[in-house]
Amino acid sequence: MSIDKEHLEFHPVDLKVGWLRPAGYPPGIEQKILAGALDENAKTGNRTRLLRFAPGARTAAPFVHDYWEEVFLLSGDLTVGDERSGLKAYGPNTYACRPPGVHHGPFRSADGCLLFEIHYYDR
Repeated sequence: MSIDKEHLEFHPVDLKVGWLRPAGYPPGIEQKILAGALDENAKTGNRTRLLRFAPGARTAAPFVHDYWEEVFLLSGDLTVGDERSGLKAYGPNTYACRPPGVHHGPFRSADGCLLFEIHYYDR
């Protein structure tokens, strides 16, 4: 599989600016795109991003999407699930790789967290 992204050498990433709330996400969850672009309508592309949860931030329902997702929890805490499905807490240095069509979440973070994510469509 070939993934088209711009060539970027090591460079500083300012973690104080450039954060935006992704469409459909609640307040307290923000992303910073590091490289690439994902077009969910055309079902093409890829992106690498940081996603952060402020302390107490949470999503309300599980997610399902039609692209691959890889997630590495860099810092903080992340709890997956709800009272009906059961809760599972994770800490730093944990990883998930999800194929298209997998239901996952909802998510919450008591103290906040920082995630490194890669999203891409199969060619």
